[in-house]
Order: sequence, then C-alpha cells, then structure tokens
Amino acid sequence: MSRKTILILSIFLLSEVYPFTQFHSQELLKNETADSIKLSEIKMRDVCILPDPVSKTYYMIGPDRGNSVRCYTSSDLKNWYGPRIIFTAPTDLWGDISIRGIWAPELHAYQGKYYLFLTFNTQNEFSEQWRNWLPRVTRGSQVLVGDSPFGPFRAFNHHATLPSDMMTLDGTLWIEDNLPYMVYCHEWVQIKDGTIEYIQMTDDLSATVGEPKHILNGSDAPWNRSSPQYHCYVTDGPYLYKSESGKLFMIWSSFSETGYTTGLAISGSGKLSGPWQQQTMPLYRHDGGHGMLFTTFEGALMLVLHSPNNRDAQPRLFELQDTGETLWVDKEFTGTDQRVAPKPLFRDPIYDGAADPAIIWNREEKRWFMLYTNRRANLEGLDGV
Repeated sequence: MSRKTILILSIFLLSEVYPFTQFHSQELLKNETADSIKLSEIKMRDVCILPDPVSKTYYMIGPDRGNSVRCYTSSDLKNWYGPRIIFTAPTDLWGDISIRGIWAPELHAYQGKYYLFLTFNTQNEFSEQWRNWLPRVTRGSQVLVGDSPFGPFRAFNHHATLPSDMMTLDGTLWIEDNLPYMVYCHEWVQIKDGTIEYIQMTDDLSATVGEPKHILNGSDAPWNRSSPQYHCYVTDGPYLYKSESGKLFMIWSSFSETGYTTGLAISGSGKLSGPWQQQTMPLYRHDGGHGMLFTTFEGALMLVLHSPNNRDAQPRLFELQDTGETLWVDKEFTGTDQRVAPKPLFRDPIYDGAADPAIIWNREEKRWFMLYTNRRANLEGLDGV
C-alpha cells in the first residue's frame, strides 16, 4: 500500500471517528487569524448568543442583508471575530413566495444538532386585508437544522414551521418535561393586540404537535403603551429562563413611554401553562429590547439586547441577578475596563418626579449610586419619602 493511499485512508477513518461537530472549533481558529473587534464596534439587532460547550466559544448571530444570518465568535465576550455568513435563504425556499427578509435568528444546540430558528418575511398578501391598515402578509417562524454552528443548515419544509395562516415571529425553543416547545409571537398586524403563545414540537423539531396555547397579550403589561397610529400592542422577542426557585421567567419586548422596552413575565408554577403575572416594572426601559438570556462558561447570567432601537442598534450585554422571585439588571458588561454609569432616568422607578439628583461612584462596592429627592417612591413598603 502506497503512502498516498495510507494518508487518504487515515483521513477517512478520522472523519468517521470524529464527526464534524468536533472539528468546528478548528475551523473557528482558522478564521481568528484576523484582528478581533470589540463589542462596541458591532452593529446588530435581534441579537442571540449561544455559548457552545463543545468549542468553549460564544456564537453571536443576527440578521444580515441579502436574506442572510451573520455570525461573530468569541471566547471571552470581549474580543469578537467575524463576521461570517452562516445562512442565506434559497430563492425557492418557500416555493413561489419570495423571501424578502430574515428577522430574529436564534441558534440552539439540541440533541447533538444545531438549530436555527428564523422569521421569514414576505410581501405575499393574505386574501383578507383591512382598510387603512398595514399589509397582512405571509410571515412566519421556521426551524432549520445543521451539524455545526456554522451550518450548513437545511429546512425541513418549504413553508413556516408554525401554522401558515398566522403571522408569527420570534420563535424560540423551550424544553419542559423533556418535551420541546416553540414559544413565539402572534403579530399585532394580524390581531391588533399581539400575543405570545406556545406549541409543542416533534422530537426532531421538524413540525408542530397539536394547537397553539396562549401565554399573554401585549396589553397585559401595565408598562406597555399602544401605538398612537394603529392603537395596537406589540409583542416581540420572548425568551425563557428557569430559576432555581422553580419559577419560570420570560422576558419580552414592546413599547413604553420611554421607547423600546424589555419586560418580565413570571410563571409561579414554573410551567408554560402559567398562570403568568406581569412584573409592573420592566427589566430594561432605555430604548432597548428583543433580548435573550444565556449563562457564561463561568456561571454568570447575562442579558443581551439591542439598543437603540434604530439603524444604529448595537448589542448590549448586562449581568443579571436572579433573586428567585424576579430578575434585575446588576451592571452592564462592556468588554472593557471602563466604568459605565447606568443611564439615569429620574422617573424610573419614581413616578412623581425627582429633584437634586447626584451620581456617586462607590469605590468599595464598585457601583454607581444615584441620590435624589422625590415626593413618593413607587416601591413596596414605602408610602412617602
């Protein structure tokens, strides 16, 4: 047997013993020869970060031009490499219906595979349209599968995974009692008061099982404000996290008096079936939302969202505290040594005005504190200050 034959046979045997998922970290290293960029240099909205335990790598994805999904990689959340296009929608993905955009991509690792949850937007109008209203079009969440975080990804079907007669978006994966579910938004354009719903999926995530079930309406949150033009309530970006206390937390986004806002809903039963209670105070209300939650390799709970909610949107990272009863933002993670004071908003959580504010840096606690005078604080146990 020649040396060339032995070499070819050795490569073949190695590829059989070590599947492609074992090699994607090596592929990553080849692409990290270029200079890294900082988090603050990246422009992206609808951000999702997957901490991949196989390669000890963070994969940050978001939508890109040309019906594509863009990906950056990092080992420390500070230095990022990329971007790389990991998926572009084929022109015939939905047959005769042309894909006009990708929204809210999410990357999930599940049962040895990697899944892309995508929302595909089109201009294909439904037969029923409303006068003086936005076009009601084919728009839906779909699941694709691949063997690597970089793909290639393939679709199970040539239509949305969710019911095609519904305008759905922002689908995410949740596992409950060893059963997979998709939690998603039913868009306000079709029903005015947007909802968040869930539906069971098959084990391979290729299809749904049964009928959708209701979680909440956009109007349920006391902080939410209806659109002045359409008098509707938006629901965006649900994402779930199970507390050690057993409670199930779900962040989601809409609009408050301060702009794009991330709220928190809590299921005391720890189940998707609820009952769900809306936290009065949003988690983040400084024109930032469409967030998701993940845990770092060091065990820190993180929130990533985009802010501001316009073309200059950037990924923003925050460390969270899980009290067992709720979640709250501890501090922003900037990827630098620079101390960043939280944006002061004197009506948060104060609803009756504030005066004489002062911001002080505490060296021992390494935190910013804001002192102010107000007439009444909207906090439990305080009826006057």
